[in-house]
Amino acid sequence: MSTDDGFRADWAQKDFYAELGLKKDATAEEIKKAYRRLARANHPDSNPGDTAKHEKFKAVAEAYDVVGDPEKRAKYDEMRSLYGSGAFRGGGGFGGGGFGGGGAGGFNLEDLLRDRAGGGGGFGDMFGDLFGGGAGGRRTQQARRPAKGADVETTATIGFVDAIEGVTVSLRMSSDAPCPDCSGTGGKPGTKPKVCPECEGAGYVVASAGGAFAINETCPRCAGRQLVYDEACPTCHGSGRGTSARTIQARIPAGVKDGQRIRLRGKGAAGESGGPAGDLYVTVKVSPHRIFGRKDANLTLDVPVSFDEAALGAEVKIPTLNGAPVTLRVPPGTPNGRTFRVRGKGAPKPDGTRGDLLATVEVQVPAVLDAAAREAVEAYRAAMAGKPLRAGLFESA
Repeated sequence: MSTDDGFRADWAQKDFYAELGLKKDATAEEIKKAYRRLARANHPDSNPGDTAKHEKFKAVAEAYDVVGDPEKRAKYDEMRSLYGSGAFRGGGGFGGGGFGGGGAGGFNLEDLLRDRAGGGGGFGDMFGDLFGGGAGGRRTQQARRPAKGADVETTATIGFVDAIEGVTVSLRMSSDAPCPDCSGTGGKPGTKPKVCPECEGAGYVVASAGGAFAINETCPRCAGRQLVYDEACPTCHGSGRGTSARTIQARIPAGVKDGQRIRLRGKGAAGESGGPAGDLYVTVKVSPHRIFGRKDANLTLDVPVSFDEAALGAEVKIPTLNGAPVTLRVPPGTPNGRTFRVRGKGAPKPDGTRGDLLATVEVQVPAVLDAAAREAVEAYRAAMAGKPLRAGLFESA
């Protein structure tokens, strides 16, 4: 059951005094001392990763927000008194026939609360601001939520072969992290924290945005940590932040391309209040290879062949990357620039298969001929004299 004001019936069953380790007749000073003691002992900044203490801190903050305020405490005691007397239960719990608008027993809770509140607006007017819903309520004290650490970016340069086969590299990282001396609290080691008097432990302050509007801003005194120290940490000067230098081992997957950006989860800056670490983004730079190139998942290779090999045909041994050479069969009459495909000798693909090796023939023309070679070429020219290559070329143009 709930109202438009944000009141929830299950709050009536919470014993905020017991949450603070107190009795109902505790004084305001006793309540304040109990809250500060429990808040210090269970604060997330002092207990990173301890989920139980984080939840305890939230419960203590909720309890103090109610019983630490005289007006809210009076309304809470009134509500608890009604609940203890059975008024909220009607004839069968909150959903019983006696709840609301006059069931079988003739009981109307709205009328009862309107009478108890002095003839006001009823249920919503009496308890609507008990948990921060009313216009006059104070700031609700909340536990600082765990926050994910910042993402970090870096660059790694690897060799061509390492990009094809995959490699593990060492990366020296510098990133923002909690101060190592004060563990992120901002206080001088050995000093005790106290609730921030500026925001009263809420972690934020209400600032006017003009007219009737207001916005919440991070408290400038405690920086949202909710606690302050009489003496600031001399290392971080109270900021709670420092620089972390560390070396991590990053696995670069096989088949990575030049300029590719790789995401390594949880390898970035440390989180706050028990939050997860950020991610590390590595931009990979690949050094070129002396003879191999790359086109997507295929490797490329230029293969020099002589005129006679291209004209008469030949079997040419060509290298592969990190493997045994293979024999390329060049058929007779192969033109310059023809590309042959050697399957499965390329880079790895995401599906586990590999691309191909693309071997392109480059016919070499000798710059100098000895006497025997010149005689052979001249004989070839004479044999081809009746078959000019450019016959009809200019006429057709």
